[in-house]
Amino acid sequence: MLDPKNNSKTALVSEINGLLADHFALYVKTKNFHWHVKGPRFRDLHLLFDEQAIEIRDQIDAIGERARKLGADTLTSVGSIAQHTQIKDQDSTTLSAEDMVAELRDDNSKMVERLKAMKPLAEEAGDNATDGLLDDWTDTAEERVWFLTSILQ
Repeated sequence: MLDPKNNSKTALVSEINGLLADHFALYVKTKNFHWHVKGPRFRDLHLLFDEQAIEIRDQIDAIGERARKLGADTLTSVGSIAQHTQIKDQDSTTLSAEDMVAELRDDNSKMVERLKAMKPLAEEAGDNATDGLLDDWTDTAEERVWFLTSILQ
């Protein structure tokens, strides 16, 4: 159980849950684009979006379990995901492939920013395990940004 007097740990867990929400939301958006991409680059983007969605999905459990290991609760519903994410919904099924790539690049960039902002929180909370995981998650998100940025050049 979280100690309400330990503000640094509480702040870290809040951001872990935000990161968890971002992963859920970005997973859904990336799968949406995987299913709805059209055009001459269909095959390449269809496969890339699926690879990235799987990568994002596979981090969800580790993020949620990190919060639990810290004695905190995690997100419990679609509503709590919507409340904590910084990833905007995209319900359009008619975006151009280029717009999809740009939107995913921007969303992944936001995730990188969130991850980097979490480092000082982990250090302040004395949480070496989360600190190390943040490095790995940042590297993975930066790679997605790199791939998506390269497509747009």
